Amino acid sequence: MYFEVGEYRLAITMPRRAGLMAEVAERLARGEGFALATVNLDHLVKLRQSAAFRRAYDAQDLVVADGNPLVWLSKLAGDPVELIPGADMVVPLAELAAAQGVPVALVGSTEAALQGAAEALCARVPGLQVAARIAPPMGFEPAGPGGAAVLREVAASGARLAFLALGAPKQEVLAARGREIAPGVGFASIGAGLDFLAGAQQRAPKIVRSLALEWLWRMLSNPRRLVARYALCAAILPGHALTALRHRRGPSLRPGSSGSR
Repeated sequence: MYFEVGEYRLAITMPRRAGLMAEVAERLARGEGFALATVNLDHLVKLRQSAAFRRAYDAQDLVVADGNPLVWLSKLAGDPVELIPGADMVVPLAELAAAQGVPVALVGSTEAALQGAAEALCARVPGLQVAARIAPPMGFEPAGPGGAAVLREVAASGARLAFLALGAPKQEVLAARGREIAPGVGFASIGAGLDFLAGAQQRAPKIVRSLALEWLWRMLSNPRRLVARYALCAAILPGHALTALRHRRGPSLRPGSSGSR
Protein backbone atom coordinates (compact mmCIF):
# COMPACT_ATOMS: atom_id res chain seq x y z
CA MET A 1 0.00 0.00 0.00
CA TYR A 2 1.22 3.50 -0.77
CA PHE A 3 -0.09 7.04 -0.49
CA GLU A 4 0.41 9.69 -3.14
CA VAL A 5 1.35 13.19 -1.98
CA GLY A 6 1.59 15.14 -5.20
CA GLU A 7 4.45 13.53 -7.11
CA TYR A 8 5.73 11.86 -3.94
CA ARG A 9 4.74 8.29 -3.12
CA LEU A 10 4.97 6.96 0.44
CA ALA A 11 4.88 3.18 0.85
CA ILE A 12 3.70 1.30 3.92
CA THR A 13 6.58 -1.18 3.99
CA MET A 14 5.41 -3.10 7.06
CA PRO A 15 1.67 -3.76 6.62
CA ARG A 16 1.44 -6.31 9.46
CA ARG A 17 2.54 -6.10 13.09
CA ALA A 18 3.91 -9.65 13.06
CA GLY A 19 6.11 -8.83 10.09
CA LEU A 20 7.38 -5.68 11.75
CA MET A 21 8.31 -7.48 14.95
CA ALA A 22 10.08 -10.26 13.02
CA GLU A 23 12.05 -7.73 10.97
CA VAL A 24 13.12 -5.74 14.04
CA ALA A 25 14.11 -8.93 15.88
CA GLU A 26 16.27 -10.00 12.92
CA ARG A 27 17.94 -6.61 12.65
CA LEU A 28 18.70 -6.50 16.37
CA ALA A 29 20.16 -10.01 16.19
CA ARG A 30 22.38 -9.00 13.24
CA GLY A 31 23.47 -5.74 14.88
CA GLU A 32 21.86 -3.85 12.02
CA GLY A 33 20.23 -0.48 12.54
CA PHE A 34 17.00 0.85 11.10
CA ALA A 35 14.64 3.81 11.12
CA LEU A 36 10.99 3.10 11.91
CA ALA A 37 8.31 5.69 11.09
CA THR A 38 4.63 5.60 12.06
CA VAL A 39 2.79 7.59 9.40
CA ASN A 40 -0.57 9.27 9.98
CA LEU A 41 -2.71 11.88 8.22
CA ASP A 42 -0.83 14.74 9.85
CA HIS A 43 2.37 13.38 8.32
CA LEU A 44 0.74 13.32 4.89
CA VAL A 45 -0.16 17.00 5.34
CA LYS A 46 3.41 17.84 6.39
CA LEU A 47 4.85 15.84 3.49
CA ARG A 48 3.00 18.14 1.10
CA GLN A 49 4.58 21.16 2.75
CA SER A 50 8.16 20.10 3.42
CA ALA A 51 10.84 18.73 1.11
CA ALA A 52 13.04 18.10 4.18
CA PHE A 53 10.32 15.88 5.65
CA ARG A 54 10.05 13.97 2.38
CA ARG A 55 13.82 13.39 2.40
CA ALA A 56 13.58 12.15 5.99
CA TYR A 57 10.87 9.68 5.01
CA ASP A 58 13.00 8.44 2.13
CA ALA A 59 15.57 7.33 4.74
CA GLN A 60 13.06 5.31 6.78
CA ASP A 61 13.57 1.56 6.47
CA LEU A 62 10.29 0.53 8.08
CA VAL A 63 7.00 2.42 7.73
CA VAL A 64 3.72 1.45 9.42
CA ALA A 65 0.21 2.94 9.46
CA ASP A 66 -0.49 4.85 12.67
CA GLY A 67 -4.03 6.08 12.18
CA ASN A 68 -7.43 4.61 11.43
CA PRO A 69 -7.99 6.85 8.37
CA LEU A 70 -4.95 5.28 6.68
CA VAL A 71 -6.25 1.80 7.51
CA TRP A 72 -9.65 2.69 6.04
CA LEU A 73 -8.02 4.10 2.91
CA SER A 74 -5.96 0.93 2.50
CA LYS A 75 -9.14 -1.17 2.64
CA LEU A 76 -10.77 1.14 0.11
CA ALA A 77 -7.78 0.59 -2.17
CA GLY A 78 -8.08 -3.18 -1.77
CA ASP A 79 -4.64 -3.39 -0.15
CA PRO A 80 -5.39 -3.48 3.59
CA VAL A 81 -2.82 -2.78 6.28
CA GLU A 82 -3.00 -3.16 10.06
CA LEU A 83 -3.21 -0.27 12.50
CA ILE A 84 0.15 -0.06 14.30
CA PRO A 85 0.24 3.01 16.57
CA GLY A 86 3.71 4.07 17.65
CA ALA A 87 2.60 4.37 21.27
CA ASP A 88 1.50 0.72 21.25
CA MET A 89 4.90 -0.46 20.00
CA VAL A 90 7.08 0.88 22.81
CA VAL A 91 6.60 -2.04 25.20
CA PRO A 92 6.74 -4.81 22.54
CA LEU A 93 9.92 -3.34 21.06
CA ALA A 94 11.41 -2.99 24.55
CA GLU A 95 10.57 -6.66 25.16
CA LEU A 96 12.44 -7.63 22.01
CA ALA A 97 15.43 -5.58 23.16
CA ALA A 98 15.41 -7.14 26.63
CA ALA A 99 15.15 -10.65 25.20
CA GLN A 100 18.27 -10.04 23.11
CA GLY A 101 20.20 -8.10 25.76
CA VAL A 102 20.04 -4.92 23.68
CA PRO A 103 20.33 -1.65 25.65
CA VAL A 104 17.89 1.13 24.76
CA ALA A 105 17.98 4.92 24.75
CA LEU A 106 15.05 7.24 25.43
CA VAL A 107 15.05 10.57 23.60
CA GLY A 108 12.20 12.90 24.42
CA SER A 109 10.70 16.06 25.79
CA THR A 110 11.85 16.46 29.40
CA GLU A 111 14.15 14.69 31.83
CA ALA A 112 11.21 14.15 34.22
CA ALA A 113 9.16 12.46 31.50
CA LEU A 114 12.08 10.27 30.46
CA GLN A 115 12.76 9.27 34.07
CA GLY A 116 9.10 8.30 34.50
CA ALA A 117 9.08 6.41 31.21
CA ALA A 118 12.28 4.55 32.12
CA GLU A 119 10.82 3.48 35.46
CA ALA A 120 7.56 2.36 33.85
CA LEU A 121 9.34 0.41 31.11
CA CYS A 122 11.72 -1.33 33.49
CA ALA A 123 8.78 -2.30 35.71
CA ARG A 124 6.91 -3.81 32.74
CA VAL A 125 9.91 -5.34 30.94
CA PRO A 126 12.19 -7.28 33.31
CA GLY A 127 15.84 -7.17 32.31
CA LEU A 128 15.52 -4.07 30.13
CA GLN A 129 18.67 -1.93 30.10
CA VAL A 130 18.11 1.82 29.69
CA ALA A 131 21.54 3.06 28.64
CA ALA A 132 20.66 6.72 28.05
CA ARG A 133 17.96 9.30 28.69
CA ILE A 134 18.36 12.39 26.52
CA ALA A 135 16.08 15.43 26.66
CA PRO A 136 17.19 17.87 23.93
CA PRO A 137 17.02 21.57 24.90
CA MET A 138 14.37 24.03 23.76
CA GLY A 139 14.85 25.05 20.15
CA PHE A 140 16.52 21.73 19.34
CA GLU A 141 17.04 21.30 15.60
CA PRO A 142 17.62 17.66 14.57
CA ALA A 143 19.20 18.72 11.27
CA GLY A 144 21.73 20.95 13.05
CA PRO A 145 24.76 20.37 15.29
CA GLY A 146 22.49 19.55 18.22
CA GLY A 147 21.03 16.62 16.33
CA ALA A 148 24.46 15.21 15.57
CA ALA A 149 25.43 15.59 19.24
CA VAL A 150 22.34 13.67 20.39
CA LEU A 151 23.06 10.86 17.94
CA ARG A 152 26.69 10.64 19.04
CA GLU A 153 25.54 10.46 22.67
CA VAL A 154 23.14 7.63 21.79
CA ALA A 155 25.91 5.71 20.02
CA ALA A 156 28.41 6.30 22.84
CA SER A 157 25.93 4.98 25.44
CA GLY A 158 25.99 1.52 23.89
CA ALA A 159 22.27 1.66 23.11
CA ARG A 160 21.22 -0.32 20.06
CA LEU A 161 17.58 0.74 20.05
CA ALA A 162 16.51 4.36 20.52
CA PHE A 163 12.94 5.52 21.12
CA LEU A 164 12.42 8.99 19.65
CA ALA A 165 9.53 10.88 21.24
CA LEU A 166 10.02 14.30 19.68
CA GLY A 167 6.99 14.64 17.41
CA ALA A 168 6.97 15.02 13.63
CA PRO A 169 9.01 16.04 11.76
CA LYS A 170 11.82 16.26 14.33
CA GLN A 171 11.90 12.57 15.24
CA GLU A 172 11.88 11.38 11.62
CA VAL A 173 14.61 13.85 10.64
CA LEU A 174 16.73 12.71 13.59
CA ALA A 175 16.16 9.04 12.71
CA ALA A 176 17.21 9.72 9.13
CA ARG A 177 20.47 11.30 10.32
CA GLY A 178 20.93 8.40 12.70
CA ARG A 179 21.14 5.99 9.78
CA GLU A 180 24.37 7.77 8.82
CA ILE A 181 25.86 8.79 12.18
CA ALA A 182 24.86 5.69 14.20
CA PRO A 183 24.12 2.99 11.60
CA GLY A 184 24.12 0.18 14.15
CA VAL A 185 21.24 1.69 16.14
CA GLY A 186 17.55 1.15 15.48
CA PHE A 187 15.56 4.39 15.73
CA ALA A 188 11.83 4.10 16.44
CA SER A 189 9.78 7.29 16.14
CA ILE A 190 6.93 6.86 18.61
CA GLY A 191 5.45 10.34 19.16
CA ALA A 192 3.94 10.70 22.62
CA GLY A 193 4.61 7.07 23.55
CA LEU A 194 7.09 7.87 26.33
CA ASP A 195 4.91 10.65 27.75
CA PHE A 196 2.00 8.20 27.95
CA LEU A 197 4.14 5.71 29.86
CA ALA A 198 5.37 8.41 32.24
CA GLY A 199 1.89 9.83 32.80
CA ALA A 200 3.01 13.20 31.44
CA GLN A 201 0.17 12.96 28.91
CA GLN A 202 -3.09 11.07 29.31
CA ARG A 203 -3.97 8.76 26.46
CA ALA A 204 -7.55 8.20 25.38
CA PRO A 205 -9.27 5.32 27.22
CA LYS A 206 -9.34 1.96 25.44
CA ILE A 207 -13.06 2.23 24.70
CA VAL A 208 -12.46 5.54 22.91
CA ARG A 209 -9.60 4.03 20.91
CA SER A 210 -11.70 0.98 20.01
CA LEU A 211 -14.33 3.33 18.54
CA ALA A 212 -11.62 5.05 16.44
CA LEU A 213 -12.25 8.32 18.30
CA GLU A 214 -8.81 8.93 19.80
CA TRP A 215 -8.43 11.94 17.48
CA LEU A 216 -11.55 13.52 19.01
CA TRP A 217 -10.27 12.86 22.53
CA ARG A 218 -6.96 14.52 21.71
CA MET A 219 -8.59 17.47 19.96
CA LEU A 220 -10.92 18.19 22.88
CA SER A 221 -8.00 17.92 25.31
CA ASN A 222 -5.99 20.56 23.40
CA PRO A 223 -8.29 22.39 20.96
CA ARG A 224 -6.06 25.42 20.42
CA ARG A 225 -3.26 23.29 19.08
CA LEU A 226 -5.18 20.51 17.37
CA VAL A 227 -8.37 21.89 15.80
CA ALA A 228 -6.49 23.51 12.91
CA ARG A 229 -4.27 20.43 12.49
CA TYR A 230 -7.21 18.05 12.24
CA ALA A 231 -9.03 20.39 9.88
CA LEU A 232 -6.08 20.14 7.48
CA CYS A 233 -6.11 16.35 7.88
CA ALA A 234 -9.83 16.21 7.08
CA ALA A 235 -9.30 18.39 4.02
CA ILE A 236 -6.96 15.90 2.33
CA LEU A 237 -9.13 12.83 2.98
CA PRO A 238 -11.42 13.14 -0.09
CA GLY A 239 -8.46 13.29 -2.46
CA HIS A 240 -6.83 10.25 -0.88
CA ALA A 241 -10.15 8.37 -0.99
CA LEU A 242 -10.45 9.03 -4.75
CA THR A 243 -6.87 7.84 -5.26
CA ALA A 244 -7.61 4.69 -3.23
CA LEU A 245 -10.63 3.95 -5.42
CA ARG A 246 -8.50 4.40 -8.53
CA HIS A 247 -5.97 1.93 -7.12
CA ARG A 248 -8.73 -0.57 -6.46
CA ARG A 249 -9.85 -0.41 -10.09
CA GLY A 250 -6.25 -0.98 -11.17
CA PRO A 251 -3.51 1.55 -10.46
CA SER A 252 -1.21 2.78 -13.15
CA LEU A 253 2.14 3.00 -11.39
CA ARG A 254 3.88 6.32 -11.80
CA PRO A 255 7.52 7.15 -11.14
CA GLY A 256 7.92 8.57 -7.65
CA SER A 257 9.64 8.36 -4.33
CA SER A 258 8.88 5.84 -1.65
CA GLY A 259 9.34 5.86 2.07
CA SER A 260 11.29 2.62 1.96
CA ARG A 261 14.90 1.86 1.31
